[in-house]
Amino acid sequence: MVARSQVTKWIADYELAWRTPGTASLRNLFTGDASYQQTPYDALIAGLIDIASMWEEEREGPDEVFTMTSDVVAVEGDTAVVRVHVEYGDPAGQEYLDLWILRFDADGRCAVFEEWPFWPEHGRSPG
Repeated sequence: MVARSQVTKWIADYELAWRTPGTASLRNLFTGDASYQQTPYDALIAGLIDIASMWEEEREGPDEVFTMTSDVVAVEGDTAVVRVHVEYGDPAGQEYLDLWILRFDADGRCAVFEEWPFWPEHGRSPG
């Protein structure tokens, strides 16, 4: 069972990891066999090595300018739903809203990460 406070801390650690060079901190966030799905229709990215590769491909780098806010919507057993708002740039040139469905293991690391992203002008797709 995961507590709301654990989910809130996990989100803060996730954002910190995104802002930190390299991917070593991901092993504190995700299980070794975790799955990550960037949209509900994308193929699963399976395992920490592949998640780390995706992580480095997706971000501009640890100096990427963005603001992120989040709200834990629900926690039930080992699963949490989080609403996330991200704005990239200063001034913000890109923004999106996202729902994260997260399933945690007994150690508080994420075993399943599923995103449902939404972009302002495009609905459910970025372009």
